[in-house]
Amino acid sequence: MKKYILSTAVLLTLFSVFSYSQKISFKIKGSDTVLPLSQLEAEQYMKNNSNTSISVTGGGSGVGLSALLSGTTDIAQSSRKMKIEEKQKMIDSGKAVKEVVIAKDALSVIVNLGNKVSQLTREQLEGIFTGKISNWKEVGGEDLGIIVYSRETSSGTYEFFKEHVLNKKNFATSALLMPATGAIVQSVSQTKGAIGYVGLAYADKSVKSLKVSYDKGVTFVDANIANAMNLTYPITRPLYYYYLSSIEKTVKPFVDFILSAEGQQIVRTEGYVPLK
Repeated sequence: MKKYILSTAVLLTLFSVFSYSQKISFKIKGSDTVLPLSQLEAEQYMKNNSNTSISVTGGGSGVGLSALLSGTTDIAQSSRKMKIEEKQKMIDSGKAVKEVVIAKDALSVIVNLGNKVSQLTREQLEGIFTGKISNWKEVGGEDLGIIVYSRETSSGTYEFFKEHVLNKKNFATSALLMPATGAIVQSVSQTKGAIGYVGLAYADKSVKSLKVSYDKGVTFVDANIANAMNLTYPITRPLYYYYLSSIEKTVKPFVDFILSAEGQQIVRTEGYVPLK
């Protein structure tokens, strides 16, 4: 009897050790644009895989990529492509990095609900965000000063907007740099003369999304999933995951889940642009 009890205890101990060894945990950090999507994908994945624990935090694309280099995150989520200097730092530190596009996003230009302006050309957006246009009456609105809200410089959204909308020109010195995308939505919703830009998934009913023209006003296009998928909406971009090749076995099942039909349905449902 004692032998039986001893054998059972040993088996339970071994089972406990085996179960513990099968526990998988990793961290995701970076882009505030990608943050809500990563959180939802992680929640569903953990429901499907009870042995996995995933921690997801924001801070900006630059923050996430720096964390990947320093070893304080396992996946860097980014709304922009890794820069040449960032890649070089990875190479210099002997780290091989994998890049995966997990979804796409359309940047929505938002204004207060009380603003009569409903569409702007790229040139007008450039003028507004660089400070050359400072009153809404200059673009068909009422006599009201324009208040520009932007993400801070560590944000991939900031860099993408600067490159693809402002033609690499600097933002106005008067632009108010916000630490998170949600803060831009809240500020624009509360300020009549405000304008900002956010990922499509953040553009809710508290603000108005503007139609945008990239052909000098010939055609104006709504920011929505359909127009982003058929490439008629011009301010569209990929969303990335970066991780080290050395931990691919740990994180790839999760990445594959996001790329699966179930994962891409979450992408669409939450206001992001699926890959297909």
